[in-house]
Amino acid sequence: MQYRILVCDDDPAIARAIGIYLRADGYEAIEAHDGLEALDICAKQIIHLIIMDIMMPGMDGMRATQVLRQTQNIPIIMLSAKSEDVDKIDGLTIGADDYVTKPFHPAELMARVRSQLRRYTALGGMSAQVQPGVYRTGGLVVDDRSKTVTVDGELVRLTPREYGVLAFLTENAGQVFSIAQIYDAVWNEESYSPENTVAVHIRRIREKIEINPKEPTYLKVVWGIGYKMEKIHPKLLG
Repeated sequence: MQYRILVCDDDPAIARAIGIYLRADGYEAIEAHDGLEALDICAKQIIHLIIMDIMMPGMDGMRATQVLRQTQNIPIIMLSAKSEDVDKIDGLTIGADDYVTKPFHPAELMARVRSQLRRYTALGGMSAQVQPGVYRTGGLVVDDRSKTVTVDGELVRLTPREYGVLAFLTENAGQVFSIAQIYDAVWNEESYSPENTVAVHIRRIREKIEINPKEPTYLKVVWGIGYKMEKIHPKLLG
């Protein structure tokens, strides 16, 4: 799996330089130059980690982090040209996971990136995979190699579109996606009104994987935002 990292800095030269180091380490790097642009990218793509500058015109890194933390728990490493402890404390208080002061050594930043991704994966931020292509949450298992789904060991039969929606959400368990994001990821085509299409498929999936579709354990709605696959440790079931 190639992790996609968003670098948000109002200095294009710094964002570009960090991107070069990330790509050299095998990551996919995307650039943004203010908080609003970062939020827009996160709403349209799956991002696994953000390197966020604090001081930016328009929406700064602090405010962008606050907004992101309302729906996402992906790691955020804050960057700042200042070294005062108050900035570090403020950044960590609003939800940042780590803090790096400019100027920094590229090797230090890359070490922190690797550390945060390891920690996020270990804590279940990304779906735990026993094998590549096998996604689990609770008793639900999606095997993308054989395109099969089981719930508590029982095979579930899904249509190709239903499978696509379920696999996409399970692979990214814990992350909230808008209807447009789900439609774009599964249907791969433009739609001016995807709401009904996605809602119908969600309802059918719930009927097949949930004990009580009206009170779902796995596939949850996040009102006003979209849907997410609940992240459940296997030991919490049964």
